[in-house]
Amino acid sequence: MKRKPLDGKNLSVSELEKIHMSTDIQAEYVAALTDLHSGLDRKGPGDSDFSRNILSNLSTLPLKPRIADLGCGSGASALLLAQYYQSTVMAVDSSLVFINELKARAKQLGLEHLIIPIHGDMAKLDWSVGSVDLLWSEGAAYNLGFEQALKIWRPLLANSGIAVISEMSWFTDDAPEPAIAYWQNAYPMMGTEAENVARANRSGFSVLSTHQLPSQAWWVNYYEPLRERMQQLEITPITQSVIRETEEEMRLFEKFSDFYGYTFYVLQAA
Repeated sequence: MKRKPLDGKNLSVSELEKIHMSTDIQAEYVAALTDLHSGLDRKGPGDSDFSRNILSNLSTLPLKPRIADLGCGSGASALLLAQYYQSTVMAVDSSLVFINELKARAKQLGLEHLIIPIHGDMAKLDWSVGSVDLLWSEGAAYNLGFEQALKIWRPLLANSGIAVISEMSWFTDDAPEPAIAYWQNAYPMMGTEAENVARANRSGFSVLSTHQLPSQAWWVNYYEPLRERMQQLEITPITQSVIRETEEEMRLFEKFSDFYGYTFYVLQAA
């Protein structure tokens, strides 16, 4: 449902108070979610060896491609890309906390000369058309909606440029009802791999390959460190809510990981 702009016009004092209260709670929630992920190598599921395997099959890129990592978090992928290609990576994230973590990690690894940290909105990049050879994005496109993200990012790619984008996907057309109910609420635009391939084609891409992230990468590289981090947090009502929702997500994935997860879509600008 579309909402009218909240500019304060024609709203009663009580309505304005509700809006401000809602905005404050949302800001607290985002802050708690950021705090939960602070210090973790990965802000979502992923695996370096899995990513390198995908990179090893990208044979059409220039020797030193122009690279962008959108929704980079604290830089797990950006740093890997910089190391792999020894080329500059423009790393964009909306969280200043995570961007500062990226800067520190890049310096620690001696890669600060290859990383361009950008605190900003990945939907509003003022980059030149065709200025990116390799666009990488893990677990971030859902913030815009997969197809909308592809349409926004497509002009950034050079002719025959490559985009590698991971997206929550159904692996089957007949997932169990509890999984469907959860994701209908959490991410109603989540599609099957076939639906996402069609979305990519509509957005100006050809699909070179798809790769399902193994469930082990979720547990070893993300959920287990996240559980340890939960034990370190100062508990507030908002923090409790974030932890409760995260634990529910974990329980669901433990039961139904054969039916959904992250698929990496390797796309070429058509």
